[in-house]
Amino acid sequence: MSKFRKKKKGLPAISTASLPDIVFMLLFFFMVTTTMRETELKINTPILPAATEVKKLEHKSLVSTIYVGSSKNKNITGDKIQVNDKIINYTEVQSFILSERAERKEEEVPFMTTSIKADRNANVGTILDIKEQLREIHALKISFSVTKGDVSKNF
Repeated sequence: MSKFRKKKKGLPAISTASLPDIVFMLLFFFMVTTTMRETELKINTPILPAATEVKKLEHKSLVSTIYVGSSKNKNITGDKIQVNDKIINYTEVQSFILSERAERKEEEVPFMTTSIKADRNANVGTILDIKEQLREIHALKISFSVTKGDVSKNF
């Protein structure tokens, strides 16, 4: 009989030293491959008019965007109005803004801005109809999206 007994060997513990590296690699992978989609344009990408005095919008989370331009469908003529992912009539602008207000906290509503991204060749009557609809519901904070540059390029 031997004086020393054999120790039973168990499974070795799993090393967790590389675990943070793996977690950060996965995090980095998903940050790089994920895209943040705002809206899918159903109108042609608006060619924005140029302006000399340009100011960036603050609080972009409080901005509701209305797109105005020609339809991608060649059979449809005239200007189309798009909000989020659907094309609407100018009379539906009020319901869009009111639904945007309902999603916000009451203290944020006075800071909400309506941004109009209209093609430089869009009909002024369409934009005036939108502004009239906004005026009726007291959405008076309106911003027009433009590119910074020479104003003579607009003509």
